[in-house]
Amino acid sequence: MAPSLNAADTVARVRSYLQGLQLRITDALEAVEGEGGARFLADAWRKEPGETLQGDGVTRILEGGRVFERAGCGFSHVRGPQLPPSATQHRPELAGAPFEAMGVSLVFHPKNPYVPTVHMNVRMIAAGHPGQAPTCWFGGGMDLTPYYAFEEDAVHFHRSCRDALAPFGDDKYPRFKQWCDEYFFLKHRNEQRGVGGVFFDDFSELGFEQSLAMTQAVGDAFLSAYLPIVEQRQGAPYGERERDFQLYRRGRYVEFNLVWDRGTHFGLQSGGRTESILLSMPPLVSWSYQRQHGAGSAEAALTERFLVRRDWLAGIA
Repeated sequence: MAPSLNAADTVARVRSYLQGLQLRITDALEAVEGEGGARFLADAWRKEPGETLQGDGVTRILEGGRVFERAGCGFSHVRGPQLPPSATQHRPELAGAPFEAMGVSLVFHPKNPYVPTVHMNVRMIAAGHPGQAPTCWFGGGMDLTPYYAFEEDAVHFHRSCRDALAPFGDDKYPRFKQWCDEYFFLKHRNEQRGVGGVFFDDFSELGFEQSLAMTQAVGDAFLSAYLPIVEQRQGAPYGERERDFQLYRRGRYVEFNLVWDRGTHFGLQSGGRTESILLSMPPLVSWSYQRQHGAGSAEAALTERFLVRRDWLAGIA
């Protein structure tokens, strides 16, 4: 039998927060799409007894929008008979233990190449062997993946992340920023996925209540970190060159999610709902063999100046 979290009211409280966060974010994106624009389809699902996992969730997906070509935001709450390998590499004592997990995960792929793709996730996992109190930990973060990058956008995004984490200790943003840089790295390309943000996993060091509060602070900061960038860039004119480059760079996003991402691996290895797990995939993507970009071009500037590890807030209060 899968473990339950410490109390039913705790489960209900965290679940209610996550469901509310999902709705706040998708409502905000529909407002950006505007009157008559694309709307999210709500796809409720349930894992029935007898399946590998049990639980339920709602996948909210928007496709073919005026601003967002594809935007997926999923809530899930599942229980399973044993943690998959992707979740036990840092907690080997829990190998084979039943687990319970809930979270909200999103990836938004805008239509305009000047608007960056964004990812955000907040989650809680509990696991324990029969007869033992379950161990509970948190994870999450957000990161920005531009195609045509702007210094001020990266600074705004990182400042928002820093300010969200500030109440929980001055060490959190630098630690989680470095963690994000190290995690969202395409080892086979020797390249950063984007300009980063913050990322944390297997986190419980502040105790349950404060670790939960920190995770909520990250989730609550998402809209103010991302939407001002969307509003600034969505009207920028672009042509076939920019669109072609956007589709090419989306290939890197797909490569990371399928080859390296622990969340994708966790979902697939644990028997999760494949359609929901792969909501992060862009609707269109392309690959080119040994593609080169001219010196001094905006395309070359992306890899030379932005897809490198930088202190985006150096000297900024």
